[in-house]
Amino acid sequence: MAEQKRENRRSNVGFGSTYRKGSRQDLGSHQEIGSVMQGQVWMVKPDKKAKAANPCLWMQAGVVKFKNCDNYYDCTSCKYDHAMAVKAERGKQLTWQEAMRRMPDMDRVCRHSLTNRIERRACAYDYQCATCDFDQFFEDVWTPKSKCIAGEVQQVKGFDVPMDFYFHDGHAWARIESGGYIRIGLDDFALKVLGKADALDLPLMGKELDQGKVGWGLKRKDNLADVLSPIDGVIVEVNSQLREKPDMANREPYGDGWLFMVRTPDVKATMGKLMVDQSSLSWMNDEVTNLEGMIEEVAGPLAADGGFLADDIYGNLPDLGWNKLTQAFLRT
Repeated sequence: MAEQKRENRRSNVGFGSTYRKGSRQDLGSHQEIGSVMQGQVWMVKPDKKAKAANPCLWMQAGVVKFKNCDNYYDCTSCKYDHAMAVKAERGKQLTWQEAMRRMPDMDRVCRHSLTNRIERRACAYDYQCATCDFDQFFEDVWTPKSKCIAGEVQQVKGFDVPMDFYFHDGHAWARIESGGYIRIGLDDFALKVLGKADALDLPLMGKELDQGKVGWGLKRKDNLADVLSPIDGVIVEVNSQLREKPDMANREPYGDGWLFMVRTPDVKATMGKLMVDQSSLSWMNDEVTNLEGMIEEVAGPLAADGGFLADDIYGNLPDLGWNKLTQAFLRT
C-alpha cells in the first residue's frame, strides 16, 4: 500500500475553496456545494482567505478578484487571457499591464514575480514583455534547462510516485512546466527494476515524438531496452548531463535525472491520456504485484509482509530475464 511521505496534506484545493467529508443529509446545504465521488459525499465551501495555487496575472494585477491559472502560464494560448484582452480593447476594463502601470513604483514587479515563479524583480520594460530580454530568457532558456522538484511523493513498497506527475503505462513520466513545456523522464520503478544504465540513447532536439511509440532507449551491457513516449510533441531541450552521467537518472529520477523537454500543440488533450494522483498509485500497486509474482517464480516466496524490493532487481536476479522485464513493464 501507499505510504505518505509528507505528513500534512493541505485541505485547500487551490481554487479558492476548502473541502470536507459529508453525508447525504448535507447535500441540501446552501452554505456549501455538495459533490459525490465513488459513493463519498464531499462538501466544498468557498474560502475568502484562500490563495490561488497558481495565481493568474489578471488577479495579481487587481483586475479580477480571484483567478487560478489553469493553462500552465502559457498566456499566448490561454482562452481566458484572450477573452480578457478583448474586453479591454472594448473599453470594459483595464489590461493587466495597464493596471500594473498604475501601481506605485516599488510594486511594479515582473510578471514572473507576480505569478510566484521567481523572487521579487522590478519590471524594467513597462510591461512590454515582447521586448524584454529577461522574459525571453526565462521562458526559452531558464525554464527548459532547470530541474523539476516533486511536491508530495508517496511510496508503493519502496517505489516513489510523485502526486503531481503524469504516468504512461510504459513507466515514463511527464510533468507540465511553466509556459506549457512538458518535462519527460523514466520513473523510479523502471530504473530500479532495470538497474543503472551504461548509456541512455536520447533523441536529438527537434525530433518529433508520438505517444505510445518508441521514443528513446537505454543500454546495460549487451542488453537494450526501448522506451515508449508518454506524449506527442517536439523535443526542445535534452538533458545533456545524462550522456556523461546516465546513473543520475537512477539517483534523481524526478529531479536532475529528467531526460528532455517537449512542446505539444494541445497540452490538455495529450496529458489527459495519462495517469495522475490516485490512478497512478493504483496502477503502480498492480505493477509491483506483477513484479512480485515474477520474482517468486524465480526466487521463491517473498517475506510475508512483502518488504521493499532492491534498487537493482535485474542485477540481483538476472534469471528474471531482461526481455521478459522490458516486455512486461516497458511494453516493448
